[in-house]
Order: sequence, then structure tokens, then C-alpha cells
Amino acid sequence: MSFPLLTVTAAVPAAGAVATAAVPAARRVAAKWLALVFSLATLVLAGVQLVRFDPDAKGPFQLTESHAWIKDFGVRYDLGVDGIAVVLIALTALLVPFVLLAGWHDADPLETHSSRWRPTQGFFALILMVEAMVIIAFEATDVFVFYIFFEAMLIPMYFLIGGFGDRAGERGEAESAAQRSYAAVKFLLYNLAGGLIMLAAVIGLYAVTAHQLGTGTFSLQEILQARADGRLDLATSTERWLFLGFFFAFAVKAPLWPLHTWLPNAMGEATSPVAVLITAVVDKVGTFAMLRFCLQLFPEASKWATPVILVLSLVSILYGALLAVGQRDIKRLIAYASLSHFGFIVMGVFAMTTQGQGGATLYMVNHGISTAALMLVAGFLISRRGSRLIADYGGVQKVAPLLAGTFLVGGLATLSLPGLAPFVSEFLVLVGTFSRHPVIGVLATVGIVLAALYVLVLYQRTMTGPVREPVRGMPDLRVRELVVVGPLIALLIVLGVYPKPLTRIVEPAVEHTMSQVHQSDPKPDVHVNDVEAAK
Repeated sequence: MSFPLLTVTAAVPAAGAVATAAVPAARRVAAKWLALVFSLATLVLAGVQLVRFDPDAKGPFQLTESHAWIKDFGVRYDLGVDGIAVVLIALTALLVPFVLLAGWHDADPLETHSSRWRPTQGFFALILMVEAMVIIAFEATDVFVFYIFFEAMLIPMYFLIGGFGDRAGERGEAESAAQRSYAAVKFLLYNLAGGLIMLAAVIGLYAVTAHQLGTGTFSLQEILQARADGRLDLATSTERWLFLGFFFAFAVKAPLWPLHTWLPNAMGEATSPVAVLITAVVDKVGTFAMLRFCLQLFPEASKWATPVILVLSLVSILYGALLAVGQRDIKRLIAYASLSHFGFIVMGVFAMTTQGQGGATLYMVNHGISTAALMLVAGFLISRRGSRLIADYGGVQKVAPLLAGTFLVGGLATLSLPGLAPFVSEFLVLVGTFSRHPVIGVLATVGIVLAALYVLVLYQRTMTGPVREPVRGMPDLRVRELVVVGPLIALLIVLGVYPKPLTRIVEPAVEHTMSQVHQSDPKPDVHVNDVEAAK
């Protein structure tokens, strides 16, 4: 029996969560270091997955594990990774140690006169539990197993948002707690609603397979094989309803306009590390699932829904960017910028081209790194000044040049400056979309202009100009904070100059997805006679 690498990769952070939660209350520092050690061990295992993954191997999934679980209902514990999953697992494992380091003091007890108690062990344990559930969701090739962890990750996220809010601001403790509770409940209700609709679709898929195959199954590979063999034939109306059930849940998680309204509240009220966990890790499960489940299980319905989804993606791009331009709150600005970026990702997924889907996958990785860098630096800035309002800053680059410099690089990556990692992915998405849907591709470029506007205005108002009095004594980045931000900035530069290691891993998985949807890239509309005439 081969070593169950995929299971162990998810089990290590889960075990770390239990161990961290069990540390005595007085040993807060020990709990932090224990959580960090488990997160680094997970990163090593994710690196082993990358090393063992062979982009040239045949078959859609590697490192597979398969065990009977609930035989009477056709549920199997099936795991496997393709190129898309393995890079997103690596992204998750990479970001969590930085999230833990950035939030090193976010759950420390407040002053003794405060009535509020912040359980440090719980904060770090919840982050590790989220990591475990996200990893197993990326690995699951059984629809039911995926659904369980797709929903289960809402529980620790709910407590991270509602129980550990940002300390910045002039609101009283009671008002802050009320706002956190509102954001956490809104996050939970939106995602539970999407999950319930998906559950109905999952049950419907099982019923269809049971009717046509004789035995119901949730196995992605079995369903795809049955469709390829002609043993499973979904009626057009059935396939479309099932697709909508899956897509709705994923669009809420992603999020996609108009199902996005929980995101600004959640990111605004959560601590900056938890905000990174939301948008750079958890939300990627939604866009990943569109590629793995929506397109592959329901190819005809995916093509049927593509025009509407592309319009929704375009609205997300422009709407998110416009709202980001008008924001006065730093964290909400980054939240709306992420909404715009998720519009690009979904647009790339449903462009139905290899460039678009490859760019969307790279965008998931690069957006995770760039947003993490920008949000974490913003968190360091906010913790120093005690305010999230842009108007309360000015002249920071004169007193804290390292903080301002890393903030600038994170912002430039967010607007997809050439030479930084997000540029490659955004360029591929736009090229892939334009080749099949030129009008959508052209209109989406407006989002790039708006991104330049909100990022540069944000930097100008906070970092340049005369030094405001409350900023005058602001300290620069400390060693721990440089350890958090430095590697992310380096990755943005390296992947911006040399993205080939990622593209080589992702391309075979994208080609497999395209084959499942029965799509090929559009050929250039150039005839031999035209070429000869040009000569």
C-alpha cells in the first residue's frame, strides 16, 4: 500500500488544530509556536506533492487514494490531484504560515480592565482547521466528500470572523462586536443558502446515476467515464438544473456579483490575517470547483450558461473596481478589488479556451499572493495608526519607508503591473476571452484602468504628501513583519518574470478540462490567399 500523501497533507493541520486547542490557557506563546510548526510541516508535505506530481503523466489525477466509505449510498473516500489542485494546495500551505505570523498578537488578551477575552489557542486552532478543510476540498474526487468539506469550512470561518475582529477604529466594544456578529452571520447565511441548493443538486445527480447505472455514485471519475461510454445520458433540462445548483453555491463562495455582498462585511470586520484567509484561500474553492465539477460534470449546460456567466463576470469586474475607487476604508477597498479580480477568474474559466482557463488558474495563485501581501501590509499599517480610514493617513513613506515600499509593490501587483505575477494571468485571461468573446474581452480591460486608479490613489493618499501628526512616530516594519511580507514580494517578482514552472503543471489539467467540455481553441480567421496577398 502506497503512502497516503494526500490524506496526511490534510490530516497534519487538522491534528495541529486539535493539539493547539489543547494547550493550557497560560501557554499562549507555546500554542502559537506549535501551530506554526504544524503549518510548516503541511507546507513541506505540499512541496512533496509538487515534487511527486508529474505533468507528463497520463490520466487526469495522480497520487490517488480510494477507499469504501458509505457503501449503501455509493460514497467513497476518493482523493486525487491534477495540476490545478496541486498548485492551489501549495498556495494554501504557503499562505497559512504567513497568516499565523501576521496574526501573532491578534488574539492576545486585551488590557486587564477589558471584559473581552480573546482565546489565543482557539484563534490559531481555527486557522489550521480551515487549512485542513480547504486542502481536502481541493483533493476530493468524490462529489459527496467535496460537499462535506465545502460546507464544513464555514464553521471555523464563522468563529474567526465573529469572534476575532479588527481592533482598529473608534467604535466601542459593544458596537464592534455587533458589527462582527452581523458580518459573520451574513457570511454564514449566504454560504449555507448556496450549500443547501448544491445539496439538492448533489442528491439529484446521485438519483440520475442510480436510475441509469443501476447503482448510484458520487465518484467524479466514474460519472465522467459513464458519460464517455454512453451509459449515462443526462437530459438537457436535468443537466441544466443540476449545473445551476452547483454553480450557485460556487458563485456565492467565489464570490460573483450579485452574490458578493457578504465579502466586504466579512473582510472589513475580520482581522487582516483572517481577511487573507477568506479571499486568498477559502474563496478559491469556489472558482476551483467551477473548473473541476461544473465544466466536467455538466459540459453542455456550461456552454449553455456561458453567455450569462460572462456578463455576470464583466459586471463583477467593473462594479467591484468602481466601488473600490469610492471607498474610504482601506480593507473594504481591498475587498471590492478582490471582487473585481474574481470576475476575471470566472471570466477566464468560462471563456472556454486554454489561455483563458490557464490564466484563470494562474490568477487564483497570483491573486492569492498579491492580495495576501497587500492586505497583510495594510493590516500592519492599520494596527499602528488604529484606523482603517484612508483620510487618517499621509506621509507614511517618510517615516516608514519599508512599510510604504512593500505596500506599493503589493498595490502594483493588484493592478497587474507588467513584471509582477498577476500581469501574466490577467493577460492570458483577456487574450483567451477576446479570442472567443471579443466584446466581453474589450470591456473587461476597463477594469484594468480602474484598478490603476484605485490603487494609485490609495497609495498617494496614505503614503505621500506631508506627514500627518498621528503618523509622525509610526515605526517601520519589524523583523517578524518583514519575514511575512518579504517572501510574498519575492514570489510576485519571480513568478512575474518566470511563470513557466506553474504553467507547465497547469496546462495538462486545463487541456483535460477542455476535452471534457468538447471545446477547442478558436483558430485565427486567416486564409492562405490572404497571406499570399499580404506578401
